[in-house]
Amino acid sequence: MLLISPAKLAYILLRARELDSDVPHGQHYRELAEFITDLNVDEQASLTALVWIGRETFEADELVEAIQTAREEATAPSAGYLLGMPQLAEFIEDGMEALGLSIEDAEGEVLRPT
Repeated sequence: MLLISPAKLAYILLRARELDSDVPHGQHYRELAEFITDLNVDEQASLTALVWIGRETFEADELVEAIQTAREEATAPSAGYLLGMPQLAEFIEDGMEALGLSIEDAEGEVLRPT
């Protein structure tokens, strides 16, 4: 089970999509890096595991193993590692899809006015 909310994943996904048009280390990059850094250890490990599933390093049924591996191999800050991936948004989308999480529902939670 992922230890990060779909709403947080959707927020990261939406911001990661913006990185394509952002200058390196511009405002979008800094905001997303700060958001990821502020996640707790379990959330960061879950995000990393989800990305690994999205890029097919792990299968969806290996989620628990992927999270454990992400915890054990976290030798660098998660934000720098993840934001260094050119296809981060695609990997998040693919990982969410592989785990049966609705991207549209999660995005709706982020985009819904309060």
